[in-house]
Amino acid sequence: MQLKKVAQAKLPTPWGCFTLIGFEEIATGKEHAALVFGDITDQTPILTRIHSECLTGDALFSLRCDCGFQLEAALKQIAKQEQGILIYHRQEGRNIGLLNKIRAYALQDQGLDTVEANEQLGFAADERDFTLCADMLTLLGVSQIRLLTNNPQKIKVLEQSGIKITERVPLEVGENPNNEHYLETKANKMGHLLHLHHCNH
Repeated sequence: MQLKKVAQAKLPTPWGCFTLIGFEEIATGKEHAALVFGDITDQTPILTRIHSECLTGDALFSLRCDCGFQLEAALKQIAKQEQGILIYHRQEGRNIGLLNKIRAYALQDQGLDTVEANEQLGFAADERDFTLCADMLTLLGVSQIRLLTNNPQKIKVLEQSGIKITERVPLEVGENPNNEHYLETKANKMGHLLHLHHCNH
């Protein structure tokens, strides 16, 4: 177990009242959070979203990605079902950090795609560690989930970590002219399961 559960409190949102639970990585002190809605102890597969931190998309309304749209859509969907979990996985910029993400954006402004930009900076296309998310689910007492994702890598890592995924629930929102190339790269180079509409054509 790489984490411990540290604190929890109520978090009212526009879509309903969640319970906010804070976790700490034992080795590094790095902090993560989960938003829990309703009773998740009934052993049915719980609707779950693993949302990777994206300051630009989540808080600054960036249209370069689909992250902020996915965050809002996932919280709405969980609240509508009156049961679910959103794990806020604090690995900014696929775990290269905010400043390196801005550097990667500058390279994308010059014509590189998101994978090429990360690699030019010396990183893998995706540096995230989803085993932390499996630990968070285990600490929440959840072993079966319906995963809100377009990313097959999340499914693979969670299943290898002992979480049973009974269903993949697509989460395709926020496509716009500014992120079309980004989404195409996610689909073509990272295997994300997307049905793109080329909204500006």
